[in-house]
Amino acid sequence: MIRHSTFKGIDSIILENDQIRCTILPGYGGKMTSLYDKEAGYEWLFQSKVDQLKIPLYGADYAAFDSSGFDEIFPGIDQGPHPNDLKLIPDHGEVWTLPWNVTERSYGLDLEVKSPTFPYRLLKQIHLKVDGVELNYQALNDSDEDFPFIWTAHSLLNMNQATSIALPQDLCEIMTVEHGSKHLGEWGTIHPYPVTKSQRTNLPIDLSRFDHQETENMEKFYFTDRLKEGWCKVVQDDISRTLTYRYPPDKVPYLGIWKTEGGYRGEYNFALEPCTGVYDDVYVANKIDKVSKIPANGSFSWMFTMEIGGL
Repeated sequence: MIRHSTFKGIDSIILENDQIRCTILPGYGGKMTSLYDKEAGYEWLFQSKVDQLKIPLYGADYAAFDSSGFDEIFPGIDQGPHPNDLKLIPDHGEVWTLPWNVTERSYGLDLEVKSPTFPYRLLKQIHLKVDGVELNYQALNDSDEDFPFIWTAHSLLNMNQATSIALPQDLCEIMTVEHGSKHLGEWGTIHPYPVTKSQRTNLPIDLSRFDHQETENMEKFYFTDRLKEGWCKVVQDDISRTLTYRYPPDKVPYLGIWKTEGGYRGEYNFALEPCTGVYDDVYVANKIDKVSKIPANGSFSWMFTMEIGGL
Protein backbone atom coordinates (compact mmCIF):
# COMPACT_ATOMS: atom_id res chain seq x y z
CA MET A 1 0.00 0.00 0.00
CA ILE A 2 1.19 3.53 -0.85
CA ARG A 3 -0.35 6.59 0.77
CA HIS A 4 0.47 10.28 1.17
CA SER A 5 0.79 12.05 4.49
CA THR A 6 2.98 14.58 6.30
CA PHE A 7 5.85 13.99 8.70
CA LYS A 8 6.77 16.83 11.06
CA GLY A 9 5.41 19.35 8.58
CA ILE A 10 6.99 17.81 5.44
CA ASP A 11 5.07 16.01 2.68
CA SER A 12 5.70 12.28 2.99
CA ILE A 13 4.97 9.04 1.14
CA ILE A 14 4.31 5.93 3.22
CA LEU A 15 4.95 2.40 1.96
CA GLU A 16 3.24 -0.18 4.15
CA ASN A 17 2.50 -3.89 4.39
CA ASP A 18 1.57 -6.27 7.20
CA GLN A 19 5.02 -6.11 8.82
CA ILE A 20 6.66 -2.81 7.83
CA ARG A 21 5.82 0.88 7.52
CA CYS A 22 8.43 2.94 5.68
CA THR A 23 8.19 6.75 5.40
CA ILE A 24 9.98 8.75 2.68
CA LEU A 25 10.41 12.52 2.31
CA PRO A 26 11.09 13.17 -1.42
CA GLY A 27 11.34 16.94 -0.89
CA TYR A 28 13.91 16.54 1.89
CA GLY A 29 16.73 14.79 0.08
CA GLY A 30 14.75 11.59 -0.46
CA LYS A 31 15.24 10.90 3.27
CA MET A 32 13.84 7.70 4.76
CA THR A 33 12.60 9.08 8.02
CA SER A 34 11.00 5.98 9.53
CA LEU A 35 11.38 2.20 9.27
CA TYR A 36 8.80 0.83 11.64
CA ASP A 37 8.57 -2.86 12.50
CA LYS A 38 4.85 -3.38 13.05
CA GLU A 39 5.16 -6.92 14.36
CA ALA A 40 7.64 -5.91 17.07
CA GLY A 41 6.24 -2.40 17.62
CA TYR A 42 9.75 -1.03 17.13
CA GLU A 43 11.14 2.00 15.28
CA TRP A 44 14.57 1.14 13.85
CA LEU A 45 15.53 4.65 12.74
CA PHE A 46 16.61 7.26 15.25
CA GLN A 47 14.05 10.03 15.77
CA SER A 48 14.99 13.52 16.90
CA LYS A 49 12.88 15.44 19.41
CA VAL A 50 12.00 18.32 17.07
CA ASP A 51 8.31 18.79 16.24
CA GLN A 52 8.83 20.41 12.83
CA LEU A 53 11.49 19.74 10.23
CA LYS A 54 13.08 22.44 8.11
CA ILE A 55 14.34 21.57 4.65
CA PRO A 56 17.96 22.72 4.30
CA LEU A 57 19.22 24.90 1.49
CA TYR A 58 21.86 23.57 -0.89
CA GLY A 59 25.29 23.47 0.73
CA ALA A 60 23.93 23.67 4.28
CA ASP A 61 25.93 22.62 7.31
CA TYR A 62 24.70 19.13 8.14
CA ALA A 63 25.19 19.66 11.87
CA ALA A 64 22.74 22.57 11.81
CA PHE A 65 19.81 20.40 10.69
CA ASP A 66 17.89 17.33 11.73
CA SER A 67 20.06 14.24 11.87
CA SER A 68 17.40 11.56 12.28
CA GLY A 69 16.54 8.83 9.81
CA PHE A 70 18.40 7.71 6.70
CA ASP A 71 20.01 10.46 4.60
CA GLU A 72 21.55 9.76 1.19
CA ILE A 73 25.19 10.86 1.16
CA PHE A 74 26.62 11.50 -2.33
CA PRO A 75 29.09 12.31 -3.96
CA GLY A 76 31.16 12.71 -0.77
CA ILE A 77 30.94 12.94 3.01
CA ASP A 78 33.39 15.63 4.08
CA GLN A 79 33.22 19.09 2.56
CA GLY A 80 36.06 19.49 0.11
CA PRO A 81 37.18 19.68 -3.53
CA HIS A 82 36.16 17.14 -6.12
CA PRO A 83 39.21 15.54 -7.78
CA ASN A 84 38.08 16.31 -11.35
CA ASP A 85 37.62 20.08 -11.26
CA LEU A 86 38.17 21.08 -7.60
CA LYS A 87 34.58 22.32 -7.31
CA LEU A 88 33.44 22.22 -3.70
CA ILE A 89 31.43 19.23 -2.46
CA PRO A 90 29.20 20.46 0.39
CA ASP A 91 29.20 18.94 3.87
CA HIS A 92 27.72 15.41 3.69
CA GLY A 93 27.41 15.79 -0.09
CA GLU A 94 24.73 17.40 -2.20
CA VAL A 95 21.73 15.15 -2.44
CA TRP A 96 20.56 15.20 1.20
CA THR A 97 19.53 18.86 0.70
CA LEU A 98 17.95 18.50 -2.74
CA PRO A 99 14.34 17.70 -3.69
CA TRP A 100 14.01 14.39 -5.56
CA ASN A 101 11.50 13.78 -8.33
CA VAL A 102 9.29 10.84 -7.39
CA THR A 103 7.12 8.42 -9.39
CA GLU A 104 4.86 5.85 -7.75
CA ARG A 105 5.18 2.29 -9.06
CA SER A 106 3.46 -1.00 -8.31
CA TYR A 107 6.55 -2.10 -6.33
CA GLY A 108 7.11 1.19 -4.51
CA LEU A 109 8.81 4.39 -5.65
CA ASP A 110 11.26 5.68 -8.23
CA LEU A 111 13.23 8.75 -7.15
CA GLU A 112 15.71 10.83 -9.14
CA VAL A 113 17.90 13.83 -8.43
CA LYS A 114 20.24 15.82 -10.68
CA SER A 115 23.25 17.69 -9.36
CA PRO A 116 23.20 21.47 -9.87
CA THR A 117 27.03 21.52 -9.79
CA PHE A 118 28.44 18.21 -11.03
CA PRO A 119 27.67 16.14 -14.16
CA TYR A 120 25.71 13.31 -12.52
CA ARG A 121 22.20 12.09 -11.86
CA LEU A 122 21.32 9.68 -9.06
CA LEU A 123 18.36 7.31 -9.34
CA LYS A 124 16.89 5.25 -6.51
CA GLN A 125 14.18 2.60 -6.66
CA ILE A 126 12.51 1.70 -3.37
CA HIS A 127 10.89 -1.73 -3.24
CA LEU A 128 8.89 -2.67 -0.15
CA LYS A 129 9.43 -6.35 0.61
CA VAL A 130 7.59 -8.64 3.02
CA ASP A 131 10.49 -8.43 5.47
CA GLY A 132 12.19 -5.17 4.57
CA VAL A 133 13.14 -2.57 2.00
CA GLU A 134 15.24 -3.01 -1.15
CA LEU A 135 16.96 0.06 -2.60
CA ASN A 136 18.39 -0.08 -6.12
CA TYR A 137 20.73 2.76 -7.11
CA GLN A 138 22.04 3.96 -10.45
CA ALA A 139 24.48 6.87 -10.76
CA LEU A 140 24.75 8.33 -14.27
CA ASN A 141 27.75 10.34 -15.48
CA ASP A 142 27.05 12.92 -18.20
CA SER A 143 30.69 13.91 -18.68
CA ASP A 144 33.61 12.65 -20.79
CA GLU A 145 35.77 11.65 -17.79
CA ASP A 146 35.34 9.15 -14.99
CA PHE A 147 33.59 10.67 -11.96
CA PRO A 148 34.99 9.62 -8.52
CA PHE A 149 32.41 9.48 -5.73
CA ILE A 150 31.63 8.20 -2.25
CA TRP A 151 28.14 6.99 -1.40
CA THR A 152 27.21 5.78 2.03
CA ALA A 153 24.03 4.74 3.77
CA HIS A 154 23.89 7.35 6.56
CA SER A 155 21.11 5.56 8.40
CA LEU A 156 21.01 6.52 12.07
CA LEU A 157 19.62 3.73 14.21
CA ASN A 158 18.07 3.56 17.65
CA MET A 159 20.06 1.66 20.26
CA ASN A 160 20.16 0.69 23.92
CA GLN A 161 22.16 -1.64 26.14
CA ALA A 162 20.54 -4.64 24.41
CA THR A 163 21.91 -3.61 21.00
CA SER A 164 24.93 -5.28 19.43
CA ILE A 165 26.61 -5.42 16.02
CA ALA A 166 27.24 -8.67 14.11
CA LEU A 167 29.75 -8.71 11.22
CA PRO A 168 31.66 -11.18 9.04
CA GLN A 169 34.44 -12.79 11.09
CA ASP A 170 37.23 -11.56 8.82
CA LEU A 171 36.55 -7.93 9.81
CA CYS A 172 38.97 -7.74 12.71
CA GLU A 173 40.87 -4.42 12.41
CA ILE A 174 39.67 -0.82 12.41
CA MET A 175 41.11 2.67 11.99
CA THR A 176 39.62 5.60 13.87
CA VAL A 177 38.75 8.77 11.92
CA GLU A 178 37.13 10.70 14.79
CA HIS A 179 39.20 13.27 16.69
CA GLY A 180 36.80 13.40 19.63
CA SER A 181 36.84 9.74 20.67
CA LYS A 182 37.50 9.15 24.36
CA HIS A 183 38.86 5.66 23.77
CA LEU A 184 40.34 5.17 20.30
CA GLY A 185 42.89 7.97 20.08
CA GLU A 186 43.63 10.32 17.22
CA TRP A 187 42.74 9.96 13.54
CA GLY A 188 44.54 7.01 11.98
CA THR A 189 45.02 4.95 15.14
CA ILE A 190 44.66 1.22 14.45
CA HIS A 191 42.79 -1.13 16.79
CA PRO A 192 41.70 -4.77 16.78
CA TYR A 193 37.96 -5.41 16.50
CA PRO A 194 35.71 -6.09 18.32
CA VAL A 195 37.68 -5.98 21.60
CA THR A 196 40.41 -3.39 22.04
CA LYS A 197 41.94 -1.38 24.89
CA SER A 198 40.86 2.16 25.68
CA GLN A 199 43.70 4.62 25.26
CA ARG A 200 42.24 6.68 28.10
CA THR A 201 41.34 4.09 30.73
CA ASN A 202 43.62 1.24 29.61
CA LEU A 203 40.63 -1.10 30.09
CA PRO A 204 39.18 -3.45 27.45
CA ILE A 205 36.20 -2.18 25.46
CA ASP A 206 33.90 -4.07 23.08
CA LEU A 207 33.33 -1.97 19.97
CA SER A 208 30.40 -4.15 18.92
CA ARG A 209 28.40 -2.83 21.88
CA PHE A 210 27.56 0.62 23.28
CA ASP A 211 28.27 2.84 26.28
CA HIS A 212 25.58 4.75 28.12
CA GLN A 213 24.53 8.18 26.84
CA GLU A 214 26.07 9.80 29.91
CA THR A 215 29.58 8.92 28.72
CA GLU A 216 29.34 11.78 26.17
CA ASN A 217 31.52 9.87 23.72
CA MET A 218 31.47 9.65 19.94
CA GLU A 219 33.40 7.42 17.58
CA LYS A 220 33.79 6.81 13.89
CA PHE A 221 35.99 4.10 12.48
CA TYR A 222 36.50 2.15 9.28
CA PHE A 223 37.54 -1.44 8.81
CA THR A 224 40.96 -1.51 7.18
CA ASP A 225 40.23 -4.44 4.84
CA ARG A 226 38.00 -4.40 1.79
CA LEU A 227 34.84 -6.40 2.27
CA LYS A 228 34.69 -10.02 1.20
CA GLU A 229 31.07 -10.47 2.31
CA GLY A 230 28.34 -7.92 1.74
CA TRP A 231 26.39 -7.87 4.98
CA CYS A 232 26.29 -6.40 8.47
CA LYS A 233 23.69 -6.82 11.17
CA VAL A 234 22.11 -5.14 14.19
CA VAL A 235 20.98 -7.54 16.91
CA GLN A 236 18.30 -6.21 19.25
CA ASP A 237 18.13 -8.79 22.04
CA ASP A 238 15.36 -7.12 24.05
CA ILE A 239 12.83 -7.60 21.26
CA SER A 240 14.44 -10.68 19.66
CA ARG A 241 14.79 -8.91 16.31
CA THR A 242 17.56 -8.22 13.83
CA LEU A 243 18.13 -5.68 11.08
CA THR A 244 20.46 -6.92 8.36
CA TYR A 245 21.99 -4.80 5.61
CA ARG A 246 22.99 -6.56 2.38
CA TYR A 247 24.99 -5.06 -0.51
CA PRO A 248 27.39 -6.26 -3.24
CA PRO A 249 30.96 -6.12 -1.86
CA ASP A 250 32.43 -5.58 -5.34
CA LYS A 251 30.40 -2.36 -5.64
CA VAL A 252 30.27 -1.34 -1.96
CA PRO A 253 33.65 -2.58 -0.68
CA TYR A 254 34.10 -0.67 2.61
CA LEU A 255 32.36 -0.43 5.97
CA GLY A 256 32.39 2.33 8.56
CA ILE A 257 30.67 2.60 11.93
CA TRP A 258 29.51 5.82 13.59
CA LYS A 259 28.49 5.98 17.25
CA THR A 260 27.30 8.93 19.26
CA GLU A 261 26.94 8.02 22.92
CA GLY A 262 25.86 11.49 23.96
CA GLY A 263 28.99 13.10 22.48
CA TYR A 264 27.33 14.73 19.46
CA ARG A 265 24.48 17.13 20.21
CA GLY A 266 23.65 14.92 23.20
CA GLU A 267 22.17 12.31 20.85
CA TYR A 268 22.25 8.57 21.31
CA ASN A 269 22.37 6.61 18.06
CA PHE A 270 24.68 4.77 15.69
CA ALA A 271 25.06 3.92 12.03
CA LEU A 272 26.45 0.99 10.10
CA GLU A 273 27.76 2.68 6.95
CA PRO A 274 28.59 0.47 3.96
CA CYS A 275 30.30 2.80 1.50
CA THR A 276 31.94 2.99 -1.91
CA GLY A 277 35.07 4.82 -0.72
CA VAL A 278 37.10 5.90 2.32
CA TYR A 279 37.91 7.99 4.37
CA ASP A 280 35.05 10.52 3.95
CA ASP A 281 37.02 12.85 1.62
CA VAL A 282 36.63 12.08 -2.11
CA TYR A 283 39.79 13.97 -3.05
CA VAL A 284 41.88 11.91 -0.62
CA ALA A 285 40.07 8.67 -1.47
CA ASN A 286 40.89 9.21 -5.14
CA LYS A 287 44.56 9.83 -4.28
CA ILE A 288 44.86 6.56 -2.35
CA ASP A 289 42.76 4.60 -4.87
CA LYS A 290 40.01 3.80 -2.37
CA VAL A 291 37.12 5.36 -4.24
CA SER A 292 34.50 4.27 -6.77
CA LYS A 293 34.03 5.92 -10.15
CA ILE A 294 31.16 6.35 -12.57
CA PRO A 295 32.63 5.65 -16.02
CA ALA A 296 32.70 8.50 -18.53
CA ASN A 297 29.26 8.81 -20.14
CA GLY A 298 28.31 5.66 -18.26
CA SER A 299 26.67 4.41 -15.09
CA PHE A 300 27.43 2.70 -11.79
CA SER A 301 24.74 0.58 -10.13
CA TRP A 302 24.42 -1.10 -6.75
CA MET A 303 21.80 -2.53 -4.40
CA PHE A 304 21.22 -2.05 -0.68
CA THR A 305 18.63 -3.95 1.36
CA MET A 306 17.39 -3.59 4.93
CA GLU A 307 15.92 -6.88 6.15
CA ILE A 308 14.04 -7.29 9.43
CA GLY A 309 14.05 -10.73 11.03
CA GLY A 310 13.79 -12.61 14.30
CA LEU A 311 16.51 -14.16 16.43
